[in-house]
Amino acid sequence: MAILAVNAGSSSLKFSLHPLHDGEVQRSVLNGNVEGLEPGGAAVLGWTFDDQKRSRQLPATTGDPFEQALQSLGELLAGIRAATTLEAIAHRVVHGGRKFSASVRVTDTVLEQLTALNSLAPLHQPQNLKGIRAFQKAFPTTPQVACFDTAFHATLAEADYSFALPQALTDLGVRRYGFHGLSYQYVMSALQERSARANGRVLMAHLGNGASLCAAREGRSCATTMGFSTLDGLVMGTRSGTLDIGVMLYLMEQGWDHARLQTLLYKQSGLLGVSGISADMRTLRADGSPAAQRAIELFTHRAVRESGGMVACMGGLDVLSFSGGIGEHDSAMRAQICERLAWLGVVIDPQLNEQAAGDQEVAIHSAESSVQVWVIPTDEGLVVAREAARLLP
Repeated sequence: MAILAVNAGSSSLKFSLHPLHDGEVQRSVLNGNVEGLEPGGAAVLGWTFDDQKRSRQLPATTGDPFEQALQSLGELLAGIRAATTLEAIAHRVVHGGRKFSASVRVTDTVLEQLTALNSLAPLHQPQNLKGIRAFQKAFPTTPQVACFDTAFHATLAEADYSFALPQALTDLGVRRYGFHGLSYQYVMSALQERSARANGRVLMAHLGNGASLCAAREGRSCATTMGFSTLDGLVMGTRSGTLDIGVMLYLMEQGWDHARLQTLLYKQSGLLGVSGISADMRTLRADGSPAAQRAIELFTHRAVRESGGMVACMGGLDVLSFSGGIGEHDSAMRAQICERLAWLGVVIDPQLNEQAAGDQEVAIHSAESSVQVWVIPTDEGLVVAREAARLLP
């Protein structure tokens, strides 16, 4: 018996298979990704099983590429003993809105309610739901479970989630929700297993193509940088992060319409927009041009500036953690951020920091640091699989 964890994106499908043993969800025995699922794309299925990495090109299709991906995934699962019985399929869904503050079994009504949130996360929500519908069709008798990136932040106090707008708008759902919650849920549980300080004042930095910070006390979210949408807060790969809304009013006066503004904010800004080169931090590091350095500096500066706000909300700092593609693999970024947070008592061990490669949970602080610093490779698949198991009869 096993649970399949799924993250359906605009052009990719990530998956991991988690066996159930005595009712407990185990770490994945199979994980992989189907890339190139955009129309006309060259889809490639890659997976790791028994520590062996494999991949194969999928044949070109004129039909729905997601259906092709599901067929190939089904064939792969059929050859793996742990997948003889799929107890549930657990889906990462970015936005749960006000209605869903915990994971839920998917029904037609649930899908309809989640579809109404598409405009709040236009890059992610429609694709998440497309993935659910595709898996419903491919596995009609298997329970589908939706797990929400916003749910971890359901503990935010009113002062933390409210905007200074008329109450009527708040009543309509215009408020801060926060995201990356599945990642933060995993990181928090991992920290609590490893550090006696993890129930104190914790700042978690999820740094990747999407980036945010989360402040937590007693294991619960009390502040976060993302808000009503996935645009707020830190500089990201192609997203702007926090922006004076007067800029939007100005561009509207210049004739910019909704579609053009949305493309600017979600796809043409961030590291890509500032550098004019790439949204990938690795590419910018290798480039070394003034434009690349300017983008890296802005990313670093905003992470440090927002960290100060998170620490103020908690009244201090006991633990700092890094996760996400940049947080787990970019030792230079970790060093730059920690150096600028030295006033909080953050001191890292340079050798431990360089050795942390994102493949294991490791502490990188020095003996004299008053703040523990950890690199925690996140595992959202394990989180959603556990959530699905909790909802099974």
